[in-house]
Amino acid sequence: MKFLKNPVVIAFGLISVSGCSSLVSQPNDSFALPSSARINIADEYCHFDPETHGDYEIADLGNLWPRLRAGYGFPEADNERIQTYVDWYKRHPHYIDRVVERGSRYLYHIVNELEARDMPLELALLPIIESAFDPFAYSHSRASGIWQFVPATGRYYGLDQNWWYDGRRDVVASTDAALTYLSRLHARFDNDWFLALAAYNTGGGNLNRSIRRNTREGRPTDYWSLRLPRETRNYVPQLIALARVIGDPEAHGITLQPVPDEPYFAEIMVDSQIDLAQAAEMAGIDIDELYLLNAGYNRWATDPEGTHRLLIPVQNAGQFTQRLAELSPEQRVSWTRYQVRSGDSLSTIARRHRTSVGTLQSVNDLNGHIIRVGQTLMIPTATQPDEHYAYSAGQRLERQQNRARGADGSQRIEYTVRSGDSFWRIARQHGVTVGALTNWNGMAPGDRLMPGQKLVVWTRNQAVASASAEQSPAFNNRSTVRRVNYRVRQGDSIARIANRFNVSVSDVLSWNQVPENSYIHPGQSLTLFVDVTGN
Repeated sequence: MKFLKNPVVIAFGLISVSGCSSLVSQPNDSFALPSSARINIADEYCHFDPETHGDYEIADLGNLWPRLRAGYGFPEADNERIQTYVDWYKRHPHYIDRVVERGSRYLYHIVNELEARDMPLELALLPIIESAFDPFAYSHSRASGIWQFVPATGRYYGLDQNWWYDGRRDVVASTDAALTYLSRLHARFDNDWFLALAAYNTGGGNLNRSIRRNTREGRPTDYWSLRLPRETRNYVPQLIALARVIGDPEAHGITLQPVPDEPYFAEIMVDSQIDLAQAAEMAGIDIDELYLLNAGYNRWATDPEGTHRLLIPVQNAGQFTQRLAELSPEQRVSWTRYQVRSGDSLSTIARRHRTSVGTLQSVNDLNGHIIRVGQTLMIPTATQPDEHYAYSAGQRLERQQNRARGADGSQRIEYTVRSGDSFWRIARQHGVTVGALTNWNGMAPGDRLMPGQKLVVWTRNQAVASASAEQSPAFNNRSTVRRVNYRVRQGDSIARIANRFNVSVSDVLSWNQVPENSYIHPGQSLTLFVDVTGN
């Protein structure tokens, strides 16, 4: 049997389903589009050639795994670290099941992209090591997406990151960036895939330093001989071990679930902002499925400035494209007319309506932040309540905070970030570690805090927990906190009082609900929460 490599034109338009399939079916005639409607996706179909890659069982046809194995290209390696991970995978077959189920949406696309670049197909398994194929994975180093790009590297490889969209979680964009990055590392490090992978994990500069050190000491400079951080020492053996298990699952006691060797999604150009709840309804799919395919979108809609692209399951693409052609761009989101009131600012209006300041400025032709009372603004508005957009950034954070648990005997409080706050300061006040604080809130220590942001904190200090209900800080686990009623004296100021009791000005203002820049007067009573340890 011979497989052809030809572009395929389907009745509902030109689809690039990026790669290989013999099983894409024509949609029903009822979903045929007018000639003006096109799905702007172009790629070619490809399959492994049995004459090149050997004989396969009939049962393997239509399954992606034989094709992936046929494209293995790593050199042979024998190291005890590899066997350690082979044994781990054998003991955890349910882990393999979970990551294969998650990856089944994306593997076909990744394999096609690797084949197009003539790269080893073991690399298609790298997202299992990086993220367990979770497109929303986020690490303490601020790495995000299935390929775990940190912000700076993502931007360098063209992955936009803004309020609406994070290209590091966009499966198509991040796969292209990751394979480009790996290709460059491969060329940089003497066409050695193990060194390229080590550099992907630890950074090219760190790897170069290890190589130079071995060179100075007259030692070999292959991956197995380098002194590397523990994570990087284990990184390549993990991938090799996983490739071995996938390569011969029966020999390792694993029952590998099949992954169809056909496109899972079609890439459809939308050319405007669209409400994701509306898009899911138009495609006839659950909104969670839409988010899992389009994890780059942070909010309830696509980025108004682009990327204007949605990934839709192949079998739903015709229905979606037909209904999309029937809607003008203005009908793809709902609009609210809002009249500016006294005290409003663009940031408060944007926050209230789940949009961004930049969007308000763009839609309403505003050059700056100045608005006037009585002015009417047009605001794009979600059609469904927050909880409907379950994978939006806000809803993911809320679930993370609700799942978080502190140590036994600790109490959950909600802390509102104030100007000048940092993770270190908040953690120190509440007697917790920065790592615990960021974990509870699904963040990384390098993330930016914004005034008004809500954080969950689990503290054991009951006095602090009580104070926090009044927006007080907490202290460390060795603190003894006392509530002090202080009567203002002649010559006092908020700053002087704060300095005397070793607390911050913002804390004093918050505890007493005193506006910033307000005057205090002799005889006035202030409430303070003071750490008296050592005083």
